[in-house]
Amino acid sequence: MAATEPARRHTGQVIFALGTTQTLAWASSYYLPAILAAPMAQGTGTSPNMVFAAVSASLLLAAVSGPAVGRAIDAGGGRRVLLASNLVFIVGLGALALARGPVALFTAWAVVGIGMALGLYDAAFATLAGLYGNAARGPITGITLFAGFASTIGWPLSAVLAAHFGWRDACLAWAGLHLVVGLPLNALLVPSAPPPAPKPDDGEPRDQRREMVLLAYVFASAWFVTGAMATHLPQLLQMAGASRTAAIGAASLVGPAQVGARIVEFLFLRRAHPLIPARIATALHPLGAALLAVWGAPLAVAFSLFYGAGNGILTIARGTLPLAIFGPHGYGARTGWLGAPARAAQALAPLLFGLILDRLGLYALAVSTGLCLSALAALLMLRPAARAETAAPGRAASSPR
Repeated sequence: MAATEPARRHTGQVIFALGTTQTLAWASSYYLPAILAAPMAQGTGTSPNMVFAAVSASLLLAAVSGPAVGRAIDAGGGRRVLLASNLVFIVGLGALALARGPVALFTAWAVVGIGMALGLYDAAFATLAGLYGNAARGPITGITLFAGFASTIGWPLSAVLAAHFGWRDACLAWAGLHLVVGLPLNALLVPSAPPPAPKPDDGEPRDQRREMVLLAYVFASAWFVTGAMATHLPQLLQMAGASRTAAIGAASLVGPAQVGARIVEFLFLRRAHPLIPARIATALHPLGAALLAVWGAPLAVAFSLFYGAGNGILTIARGTLPLAIFGPHGYGARTGWLGAPARAAQALAPLLFGLILDRLGLYALAVSTGLCLSALAALLMLRPAARAETAAPGRAASSPR
């Protein structure tokens, strides 16, 4: 299905709005602890490990909430859910600013976890599927280009705010940005989706359970590696022989590599079935790991670029693969179920990969490489020719209102 001309007139504003609000959502939640964990622990009388435990618990809560959020988007469109995410983030970040002990800390992060379920990529992708159906692939890529800079923008801003005003006011500042930036953009520039139509009968039974299991495994494996690298990449590069400065410098290239790979995917692979770039992406981390294992520190930059590029493309695939294989009908609930194991794996990855790293050292790369290769094998088992459901009538012919 392709979006009609009236719908296309809304595309630029929708990409701008969702790209901006996704950047805000990621920077004020997932990327917040990297900068604020230490002062947050000191201010709440806990430890950085306890702060990260609260973050992991919030990600697990987001994973459990994902299917229900997806069903809500399928039923009523994404705008109301995204508006709710801004309100929940405001409450959660405000609660973080007021937290004085471990119970308040975990409670506040639990609220932020609900905000992540309502407002991160899965919700945004489902919103675009509701607006554009099978034509959502381009807008999905567009918002990931914006949000690829979430850490690049969020980490320095959090650091500056914390240095000048303290971590509590930094949390309040992020809450304020949800109020004055996120809420208006979602309210004014994200259209309401057309009402869902009954599922069309394509007369062709399909083994959806098999494909769902394979895709869920792909995303869980990939997001375990993402969670592990987000926490341990500088340490891993130092184990390969890089200095601390060189390791941090190489790790900082992951963000630009993600965005660069997404641009390449948009320019050269957008007409290919999404399985093709996804298969390429899962092979990039193993290739970078092989180079790092053989040549060590001199190729630390190459490893970061390969990993970042693969992760950047896989983020797009998380939105486009379910759309291409199953079609837009029921997209929200389906991606909620597919995303639940991925979020759980991402939540547990920092702790588990840290234990593996302590025991195996640089050989821990064999674990992440094995997961990526097994994900590639699962992608090879999926059929590129699998026929997606046709778009529901009304979504094809209606413009987002």
